[in-house]
Amino acid sequence: MTHYDIALIGSGSVNSFPGPDLADKRIVQIDRGVGPHGVFGGTCLNVGCIPTKMFVHTANVAADAAEAARFGLAPAQLAPDWPAIRDRIFGRIDPIAEGGEEYRRDHEDNANLTLLRGTARFTAPTQVEVELADGGTEQVSADVFVLGAGSRPSIPSIPGLREAQPHTSDTVMRLSELPASLAILGSGVIAVEMAHVFASLGVEVTIIARSQRLLRAADRDISERLTELLAARVHVVTGFATERVERTAQGVMLHGTREGSPAQLHAEELLVATGRQPNSDLLDCAAAGIDTDQAGRVVVDAYQRVLGHGQVLDGMWALGDLSSPAQLKHVANHELRTVRHNILHPGELRRSDTMPVPFGVFTSPQVAWVGLDEVAAQDRAQATGRQVRVAMQEYASIAYGWAMENTTGFLKLVVDAETTEILGAHLIGPEATTLIQVLVQAMSTGQTARDIARSQYWIHPAMPELIENALLQVID
Repeated sequence: MTHYDIALIGSGSVNSFPGPDLADKRIVQIDRGVGPHGVFGGTCLNVGCIPTKMFVHTANVAADAAEAARFGLAPAQLAPDWPAIRDRIFGRIDPIAEGGEEYRRDHEDNANLTLLRGTARFTAPTQVEVELADGGTEQVSADVFVLGAGSRPSIPSIPGLREAQPHTSDTVMRLSELPASLAILGSGVIAVEMAHVFASLGVEVTIIARSQRLLRAADRDISERLTELLAARVHVVTGFATERVERTAQGVMLHGTREGSPAQLHAEELLVATGRQPNSDLLDCAAAGIDTDQAGRVVVDAYQRVLGHGQVLDGMWALGDLSSPAQLKHVANHELRTVRHNILHPGELRRSDTMPVPFGVFTSPQVAWVGLDEVAAQDRAQATGRQVRVAMQEYASIAYGWAMENTTGFLKLVVDAETTEILGAHLIGPEATTLIQVLVQAMSTGQTARDIARSQYWIHPAMPELIENALLQVID
C-alpha cells in the first residue's frame, strides 16, 4: 500500500486543488473519468456546461435565422451539418481534456503528484482500493481525502429502459447523425436545454413530463410560461407515466398512462434526462463510515467537512455534485476554494454557505433565478409576521424589449415589504442568465432594492432597465 499526504478523487473542480503551496505534500489524484470513454476533466468540461452551451449557441443562431422575417429580413434556411457542428465543439474540448491529463501526469509542476486513472473504492476510513482503468488494482492510503467524484446520469428503474439503450447527456452530443425524431424523458434543466438544441436543428422533439409543468424547480409563473413557450416549438406531453420502454425496428416506443388512460409515444431516439446521481455508491462510502442522504449525496457541514454518524470525520472533505444538491459548476468551484483554504488554514475555517445560489437555464427563452420563489417567500413571511412585495416587469415594457418584439419575457422580483431586502428574483427571456447577476450581486452584498434603484445610472435603452423598473415598483 502506498501512503500519501493528500488523496484527491475526481478531476472536475477538485482538479484545481494542487498548487505551488502544496509542493511539499505527496498527492495522489484518482480519476475514473466521465462519459463512455472516461475522459479527464470532469462533467462540466466534457459532458456538461461547456459543450452544451456551445451547442446552445449554435441552436440560437439557427433559431434567430428562422425568425428573421419578423424583422423585415428574408428568412434564412440554414441546413445543419451535424458532423461539422459536433466536431467543431469536441475538436476544441477533447484536446483540453487530453492536455489536462498530460499536464497532471508529466509536467514538472506536478512532480509531487501521482495520477491514477481508475475507480476508487473505500476499504477503510483512510484507505481506498483503485481499480485501474488499464487493469489491476492499487491500494492507497492518505492523511487527507478530498472527494470530488461528481455525478452521473440517473436512469429510472423502468422495465425495458436500459435494454432500449437510450442516450443520456453523456452520449447524445456525440451522435453519429441527427435523428428524425427525439423523445426526451424528463422535464428539468437538461431536458429543456436539449429540446431547444435539437428542435433548432430540425429534429422533431417530444418532451415527456410526469407533472403538468416543465422546469418545476423554477418559480411557478416562470415554469408555466416556459411550458407554454416550448409547447409552441416542440411536442410537450405532460402527465405521462412511463411504465415500459422497448426498442423497435423503427426506434423507441414508450408505453404508459396519461390521465388514467393507456398511451404510447414513439421516436427514433430517446434521451433520458431525469437528473444526475452522486457517485457515492461507486466510492462505497459506508466502508469509510461516511454519511449519505436519501439522494445518495455525501453529507457535509458548512465547512465542507464530511460527516460520519453525524460527526466530523477528521481529514475528510467533499465538494461539488457528490455532496451539493445544487449540482452547479460555480457552486463546486466555490466549495473547492473553501476546502482548499480550510485545509491550509485549519484555525481560520470558512463557511461555504454564505451566498445565495443563482441558477441559469440555457434553453430558449433563457431562465434564471436566485433566492426564494414567491410561494416560499410568502410562507416565510407569514411565519415571521412580515409581508412581501412582488413586482412583475415585462420585457415588452422597456425600450430594448420593444425593439426585440419580445412579448413573453418577464422579471418577477420578490422583496421584504418593509426593508426592501431582495428575497428572490426570477427571469425568463433573452439574456436572463446575464441580467440576473445584478440582483445576485445585490443579494450577496446585502444591498436592498432601495440601495440600488436610484444610486446608479441605468443605461437607456438597455436591457437592465427591466431590473430598474421592477425595483421602482417595490420601493414606493
